[in-house]
Amino acid sequence: MSYADGTPPEGAAADWTIPQRWERYSAAEHALWDRLFDRQAKLLPARAAPEFLAGLDVLRLGDSGIPNFDALSDRLMKATGWQVVAVPGLIPDNVFFEHLANRRFVAGNFIRTPEQVDYLQEPDVFHDVFGHVPLLANPVFADYMQAYGQGGQRANGLGAIQRLARLYWYTVEFGLMKSAEGLRIYGAGIVSSHGESIFALDDPSPNRLGFDLLRLMRTRYRIDDYQQSYFLIDSFEDLLRQTLETDFAPLYEQAAQLTDIAPADVLPEDRIYTRGTQAYALAKGVAG
Repeated sequence: MSYADGTPPEGAAADWTIPQRWERYSAAEHALWDRLFDRQAKLLPARAAPEFLAGLDVLRLGDSGIPNFDALSDRLMKATGWQVVAVPGLIPDNVFFEHLANRRFVAGNFIRTPEQVDYLQEPDVFHDVFGHVPLLANPVFADYMQAYGQGGQRANGLGAIQRLARLYWYTVEFGLMKSAEGLRIYGAGIVSSHGESIFALDDPSPNRLGFDLLRLMRTRYRIDDYQQSYFLIDSFEDLLRQTLETDFAPLYEQAAQLTDIAPADVLPEDRIYTRGTQAYALAKGVAG
């Protein structure tokens, strides 16, 4: 949900946080979490980045039921100094960046219905916690997320939120990475989705392209279906290094002078790992 006037809804604190109210989850809701977790846990060992899989273990996300944010935060704080806080839904950009910059990850406290097992539009506790939180137990990725929040605070003042949002989308939400064993998924939108965990690595439809900051900031994305292009990082260390060593202001200015790139487009200068057929999108009547 979006609040145009920036005023927290009733029951939320000034920073938009709310109590998780873990005790109010029903047995059916805990069982749904277990069902979603078990399905992904069987699928991901040969697909997800090792750092993600390690985070599942360190944070004990395999314990039965929806995690209690207080206990989860205790474990996460010991690992990297992060914590998880509940929010009522989508929150203003400036509030989101403020939380990340202070090593707080915001998560919805509701869980999808059984009818939404394979897709829902608004992030729920499974997407937010299972998808995002394991990598926050990795020190390098944890630092990247804090740096992103700090960068968001600067971008807000430069009118460049849309550009930076594309970086988040194509890394934190839908990122791929190279490894000695082949391509691996790490983006939360992929690892929390059974269908996209397969599609992102195996399907011939999407492009798989090399990571480039300016390229990502110019590239539109799909919010309602599988991605038409994915971008590959070399490592979390390289992603963090580029984020910390790059002056983003000139990139924002450069991107503003260039045309946007459609989600399916491949440029002559792209590093191409897979030139996708786009068959999936074309079958749905999506052209670009």
